Amino acid sequence: MEKQKIGFIGLGRMGGPMSSRLLAAGYDLTVLDVNSAAMDALAGKGAKRAASAREVADESDIVITSLPKPDIVLQAALGENGIAQGQRAKIMLDVSTTGPSTARQVAEGLARTGKQWVDCPVSGGIKGATEGTLALMVSCPSATYETIEPLIANFGKAFHVGEDAGLGQVVKLANNMLAAAAIFLTAEAMAMGVKAGVKPGVMLDIINLSTGRNSASQDKFPKSVLPGTFDFGFATGLSYKDVRLCVDESETLGVPMVGGALVRQILAITQSKYGADSDFTCMAKLIEDWSGVEIRG
Repeated sequence: MEKQKIGFIGLGRMGGPMSSRLLAAGYDLTVLDVNSAAMDALAGKGAKRAASAREVADESDIVITSLPKPDIVLQAALGENGIAQGQRAKIMLDVSTTGPSTARQVAEGLARTGKQWVDCPVSGGIKGATEGTLALMVSCPSATYETIEPLIANFGKAFHVGEDAGLGQVVKLANNMLAAAAIFLTAEAMAMGVKAGVKPGVMLDIINLSTGRNSASQDKFPKSVLPGTFDFGFATGLSYKDVRLCVDESETLGVPMVGGALVRQILAITQSKYGADSDFTCMAKLIEDWSGVEIRG
């Protein structure tokens, strides 16, 4: 059976390697990004360049979007020369983190033009995008899921969490809130131990063999905090956006999120101090500053 023609909008840290995987798998790919160098890199591997989201949708059966903010996703989907106006594409599959309300808004807008929305936020970072080991949180009608399943298998392991627009986003926001919380709490614990006189590497080894181990202690601290590089690969501004969306959604549902609200505030302070483009592991740098100690190996 002939493979679907795929469009990919957003060729950044996640979209770039995901697009490359599709080209390697033999898909006909049309790409779009505000960074022309990113398009050039994929054009060199066989992708076609597009000048607008509408052009991508004119050339593709399925359009995948990987974009940094909800308003950018809205514009790509429903704005002037957006995906909704494309003649060929029947499915828009979004791997961004937008929050449930944006997902529902785009789904309703696309439905008016006969197109199907697929909510498909991903987790696993640049490494997972490169190696095809991402976790994909998919919400869409079951029949649509069957259509896209061979395509998204190129990215990692998919979980069909439900049929309603936005359910994948709920799971992704919860995951990202927990990931940020792990950095914050691990930083507090490590700062206490190091200031008391425990060597940071020893303390981290003990935590990782004990019940306190978590994604930050096992991955982010060894790679980016103990070396003092604070360069894990996820921006503070994006983490703050995700946790803010998570707390907002929780409040809308009537679920208390006291801990999540605290993490949101810590990220707001981190962003104010180090900038939105800093790495979200800079939460640990903030705790270092407050504690008067460096958590370094």
